[in-house]
Amino acid sequence: MTAILNVARDAPAPARGRPHITVRGLNKRFNEMVVYDDFDLDIPRGKIISVFGPNGCGKSTLINLMAGLIPKDGGEILFDGARVEEVKIGYVFQNYREALFPWLRARDNIEYPLKFMKLARPERRRRVEALVERLGVRIDLNRYPYEMSGGQQQLISIMRALVIDPEVLFLDEPFSALDYEMTLFMRDQLQRVFMETKTTTVLVSHDLEEAVYLSDYVLLLSRHPARVVEFVPYDAPRPRSDKTMSEPGFVAAKAHCLKLFQQEVRRG
Repeated sequence: MTAILNVARDAPAPARGRPHITVRGLNKRFNEMVVYDDFDLDIPRGKIISVFGPNGCGKSTLINLMAGLIPKDGGEILFDGARVEEVKIGYVFQNYREALFPWLRARDNIEYPLKFMKLARPERRRRVEALVERLGVRIDLNRYPYEMSGGQQQLISIMRALVIDPEVLFLDEPFSALDYEMTLFMRDQLQRVFMETKTTTVLVSHDLEEAVYLSDYVLLLSRHPARVVEFVPYDAPRPRSDKTMSEPGFVAAKAHCLKLFQQEVRRG
């Protein structure tokens, strides 16, 4: 096996070991637009990877392909050798208003995937309560989505993805529709969950500060057909806080990512 994050054939590799997610020869096009052409990617186990790049480069398409939400035109995607159908995947959509079932209370929305695992109702309730306590959630789960704020609805979406104890968690710009206060809260919650579970997490973000702050590596993609521009490591200890963003390591990593991003934008 090649180096953990050796995505492009000449891309620098930050570490060695067995990858959790392996993508080989990925091809995807939409009509005449080629988004991925013979694309390779290795994602390490137990890390947060933020995917960042120019608009339309295929960030969301990538995690949708890995999660099996859209079909690929060619290539192979494996999770420690298994296909996506054999893996517990958690997915948090950007549009939380469409992701939740409006006719179900918040608690029942969170429990919904547990039904497919054929868990008895008492066990489903136990898991939800354990997750509520772990995250320190203080909202009424007996309310319907339309009775809740946008931030609360997205929190329910994230809890629904986490309640199954996923092997891999995908998040597609999960905080983009939230106000700043709720965004900070949700970033902290995501960090807490990750520190406890070490779940392999792939996060699409349009916010460079957020991408660096949350991740162990920032995966910078080029315009389509997408290639890996560079993996930028960021190994600040967790939990990270507002002080993290003024530390030299953070400032340097963000500046480097911004430089690469601007180069790609100018190429377009």
